[in-house]
Amino acid sequence: MDAPDFPATLEWLNTDRPLSLKDLRGKVVLLDFWTYCCINCIHIIPDLKRLEARYPNELVVIGVHSAKFQNEKDVENIRNAILRYEIEHPVINDKDFLVWNAYGAQAWPTLVLIDPAGKYVGYVSGEGHYELLDRTINRLIQEFGDRKLLNRKPMKFVLEKEGRPKSVLSYPGKIVADEASERLFFTDSNHNRVIVTSLNGAVQTVIGDGNIGLKDGSFATARFFRPQGLTYDAKQDLLYVADTENHAVRRVDLKAGTVTTLAGNGKQAMYPPVGGVGRQVALSSPWDLVLIGNTLYVAMAGTHQLWAIDVTTGKAAPYAGTGAENIVDGPLNRALLAQPSGIATDGRVLFFADSEVSAVRTADLSRSGEVKTLIGQGLFEFGDIDGAYPQARLQHPIGVAYHQGYVYVADTYNHKIKRVDPKTRVVQTVIGTGKRGMNDGKGKQASLNEPNGLVFAKGRWFIADTNNHLIRVYDPEKDEVTTLRLTGIEKLAQKSIPGFIGKEQRVAEQQIAPTASRLLLLIQLPGGTKFTPGAPFRVQAVSDQPESVTVGKFSIAEPTDMLAIPITPRQGKATITVNLSVNYCATDNTGLCYFKEVRLVVPVQVSPEGSSNPMVTCELR
Repeated sequence: MDAPDFPATLEWLNTDRPLSLKDLRGKVVLLDFWTYCCINCIHIIPDLKRLEARYPNELVVIGVHSAKFQNEKDVENIRNAILRYEIEHPVINDKDFLVWNAYGAQAWPTLVLIDPAGKYVGYVSGEGHYELLDRTINRLIQEFGDRKLLNRKPMKFVLEKEGRPKSVLSYPGKIVADEASERLFFTDSNHNRVIVTSLNGAVQTVIGDGNIGLKDGSFATARFFRPQGLTYDAKQDLLYVADTENHAVRRVDLKAGTVTTLAGNGKQAMYPPVGGVGRQVALSSPWDLVLIGNTLYVAMAGTHQLWAIDVTTGKAAPYAGTGAENIVDGPLNRALLAQPSGIATDGRVLFFADSEVSAVRTADLSRSGEVKTLIGQGLFEFGDIDGAYPQARLQHPIGVAYHQGYVYVADTYNHKIKRVDPKTRVVQTVIGTGKRGMNDGKGKQASLNEPNGLVFAKGRWFIADTNNHLIRVYDPEKDEVTTLRLTGIEKLAQKSIPGFIGKEQRVAEQQIAPTASRLLLLIQLPGGTKFTPGAPFRVQAVSDQPESVTVGKFSIAEPTDMLAIPITPRQGKATITVNLSVNYCATDNTGLCYFKEVRLVVPVQVSPEGSSNPMVTCELR
């Protein structure tokens, strides 16, 4: 039968135009029905990327984002999910389930194949279908290729990431602190590293080289893959890291400056999860962890469980939850959990954020104990309601922290920090308006954007404000939210000239006089931003024909919007290439900083009628 086409009213992302199945005729089309909260949807992204790489000219993947949570219907939030998971195919915002219903989808994720003639082929749901999809796509390509009905012309899409500056932090995940040494540790998740700063934001150490990988070694050479949770062992000066998309737990020796793998073989555990030892065990999206004695308790989001890992032996095994997804209290080995993503303790019980059921729950620290629910009702029961259980509601919380008798919750999809009293089961908003934003100010007037982690240290709360790419600070005595301004950000620069990663800009040919001694370069920053004194600012200029126009040596003490590049014109034509590596920050929030590299190509011709004071403009937009 003919596959249903896409309604004309839908919002599209990762493309500069809406698409129809007619536009895709001659291609094998794979529809991915997903929602960005769903761990199973996250798990199949690598399979989609493998298929796209294997069939770059014959296959087009279309993401159909059919939201579970209200917050996920917002197109800007979907855009952030696309950027976070580095999705490079078009995505539809199917917020009203029009495409979902047309194809009869019933679960996330569901994958539907459409052949090059626009006919419906079939579907699969859940994870683990790469081989089946690969075989079927390969068969369709052969069949329609033989019939001369295959379009092998590559399709290019304008992606959301194009033209965007790189933020100094990228989707920071979780955060912990050591009060004694006044240090903060947080995962700079999409930069695949861990950052250590002072409580005032001075960058001290960067752990990981920023590239994706599962590699042990020194801080400068080790590699992670979108790490999330952290816990700190003050006695040993060790940091344990939930290396989420490597499906591993790493150990960071802060004295020795090394990273090793405690548990995880880099492969996702399949159902049923069984446990194992060290580098031989398979884990599944560990999202957060907490250390009690010699035991790491892990929020294992991918298997809907809590796990326990012995840090001396590396032995890892399920601790609570059967692996089935739901909200059912009871004995540890019979309870049902739903994507636990944050974990903390008061030393007597474990508190965990059970994200998919919008719940905060507890697990006893005795193997004979139970799982109990403080707040939360079910897989589709969520909202933003303060008050007592059972009326109180959260929306996909991801982080929890314990402080002075209360559980503080990163109520992620409500863009709030809330407080839960474990005795009365009463929920109260502390920070946030309920709408995404980036405003400092009084607690309930300030705004966050999908916060993921939080920690209390030296009288203040430090919050990983994930979609804002910031660390925020809350002073409860003043009821004031501010933004942590990072200093020493030159230590965070991942790449710089000559390792150019920027976008090329070309200007019209410039007529320059033989008497010209400099080429003026005006740098235009995006609106609402400014250079920050002391931030890295590097410029390199070269001429491809130095016998025609020579570029002299120069240095820059401070960032500036007007550069004078020394030149010596002689005769003829040349091309001057200027590579810029620039850091700049928001005018009204110097904690929000960006990094961008641009290559400016300037063709020049020496002419008596030319300008003796030539000037070109570089736009950092």
